[in-house]
Amino acid sequence: MTNRRKFLQGIAALSSFSLASCSWQLGNVRSATNSGSSDQLHLYTWTQYVDQELLQTFTTQTGIKTLADVYDSNEVMLAKLLAGGGGVYSLIYPSDYMVQKMEEQGLLIELNHERLQGIEQLFSQFQNPSYDPKNRHSIPFSWGTTGLIYNSAILKDAPEDWDYLWQNQGILNKRMTLLNDVREVMGAVLRMLGYSYNSKDESQIKQAYEKLLELKPAIASFDTDAWQNQMLAGDLILAMCYSVDAIKVNRENPQLKYIIPRSGSSLWTDTIVIPKTAPNIDGAYDWLNFMLKPEVAAMISQRMNLATPNRIGFEKLPNQIKNNQNLFPPNSLLERCERITPLGDLEDVYERYWTQLTSN
Repeated sequence: MTNRRKFLQGIAALSSFSLASCSWQLGNVRSATNSGSSDQLHLYTWTQYVDQELLQTFTTQTGIKTLADVYDSNEVMLAKLLAGGGGVYSLIYPSDYMVQKMEEQGLLIELNHERLQGIEQLFSQFQNPSYDPKNRHSIPFSWGTTGLIYNSAILKDAPEDWDYLWQNQGILNKRMTLLNDVREVMGAVLRMLGYSYNSKDESQIKQAYEKLLELKPAIASFDTDAWQNQMLAGDLILAMCYSVDAIKVNRENPQLKYIIPRSGSSLWTDTIVIPKTAPNIDGAYDWLNFMLKPEVAAMISQRMNLATPNRIGFEKLPNQIKNNQNLFPPNSLLERCERITPLGDLEDVYERYWTQLTSN
């Protein structure tokens, strides 16, 4: 898998909600067992999750200087850790399937829930997720879906499922993009064919590849980020995308609408973990408790257009945000979505077909 969920910078400016104006105080965020052995905390996170005001507020309240380095794919992050370059980081933000990979490779500490304040305030589905039962190694930070964004001013008949791309190949010719992500693209076609996003059947994977070969001549590019400006400029009329990016683009042009395909799609969660090499574990727990505060969760959701997994934080959001079904889809849609899961040796099969598809 390659680039993932890369927001445009400056989202914070879209909202007048300011940390500085919050009446709440962190108070008991500092862990009772914090030894104060380090006054610095280094995060390794997604580009779009860096909010300087958030970092400064945490520093002001705790005295811990917080610094962030960024990555744009789970694989880049993991490769750096495995190469020994992650020793400075006390917190990392892997996606759900990557939590499983990191745990299997013994890279994560098991969280002490007695040091966490507010984990019971998460929505029930995030308290025992399949990728990390009982949140033993991670806490959820944000979540979303994968779907299609289209220009409703041009496409009068709204797409309802993935097969719309094949049925309207002529209209969409060279004016649509798919994600530059093997598991998302292959998974979407597998769902359209009636299979699992995480199929381990090589004949099904081959069918998805052959179906994509039919569509490839009409695809402008496999792209995860640049489609946004192209859609806004009118060069594209449809793109496969992540919900967080679709919501951002829709706010700039309401005629660009997002749908979750009827046959199903992927459901993803980004998390926060503490690596075993963390130099400041006490500070890491302080940060986790800060992020678990409902007021902080609500602020992040409002400022960054993120779906919060925090139930109490969700209740504090304005109705306009709570009722945004692109951000918080109804269960009837979510029930048809799957999480991407590690596939072991089968991932090489996906990669082989993906290389053939994208290199010809």
